[in-house]
Amino acid sequence: MNNLPVVLLVGGSGSRMRSDLVDRPKHLVEIGGKAIIWHVMRLYSHFGHNKFILPLGHHGKAFRKYFLEYASLTQDLSFKLGEAQSAMNDSVIEKNWHVNLFDAGVGSSKGERIRLAIDHISDKVFCVTYGDGIGDININEIVDFHNSHDSIATVTGYRPFSQYGVLEADDNGQVHSMHEKPRLDNWINAGFFVFDLEVIDYLNKSHDSDLETDIMPQLAADNELIMYKHNGFWASMDTLKDANYLNSVWNDNAPWKVW
Repeated sequence: MNNLPVVLLVGGSGSRMRSDLVDRPKHLVEIGGKAIIWHVMRLYSHFGHNKFILPLGHHGKAFRKYFLEYASLTQDLSFKLGEAQSAMNDSVIEKNWHVNLFDAGVGSSKGERIRLAIDHISDKVFCVTYGDGIGDININEIVDFHNSHDSIATVTGYRPFSQYGVLEADDNGQVHSMHEKPRLDNWINAGFFVFDLEVIDYLNKSHDSDLETDIMPQLAADNELIMYKHNGFWASMDTLKDANYLNSVWNDNAPWKVW
C-alpha cells in the first residue's frame, strides 16, 4: 500500500467548538490528552499514510502554533536556557509525519480547499477527512475498496444510532414495541473519503463549490461516487458534550486506538 496524501479539512468557518467553555478550534480540543486531529492523523499513520496536508483558513495561527510547537507542548523537555530544546520522549511514529500547512483563505469552501491542496499532491489517489470525526476505520480497506471500483470518489458511510428511544404505535396510540436508541436505517457521511486526482475536473467548475452540496451530488449524478460501509465505531466532535463522550470512551479502551 502506497503512502497516500491525506488532506485534513481544518479551518472552516464552523470549526470552533460550540461552547463558551472552549476557546480553540475544535480540531485542537483534547481527547485523552491529545488533540482530536492527532488521533485522526495517528489512525492514518497506523495504516502507513504519513503525508498530511492542511489547507488553513479560520484559526490558521492556532494550527501553525500547534505543529510548530508540537514537541514542547506534548512531551517532557530537557534543555539549557539559551540552547535548542530537545524532547526527552521523541515519538518514532510522529517523526515520520510530513505535515504541509498552507493558507487557503478564510472564506474558502471545502471544495476550494481540496482544489488548492491538489497543488501539493502528485499521487493519482489521495485521502480526505474532516479531522474531527474518529472511528475504528480500516483506512487501507477503504483505499482497496476505492481502487477496486471504477469511480472517482469513495465516501465512508455509517448508520448512526438514534439519540432517543423509538416507539411503534397504531393509529389509536397503542404502543406495540419500544426500542431504546436503535440503529437507524439511513447511512450518513462519516467523513473519510478517497479521491482520484480526476476530481479536479469537478472542483475547477467553481471555486465556491461546497463538497457536500455541490461536488458530491454531481459525482453521484455521474455515477462517480461509491460508498464504503463502516459498521464499527464512529463518532464526530462538534460540541463539548461530544468531547466529554469521546474522553469517556478513550478512558474505557477506545475502539479507534488500533495502533
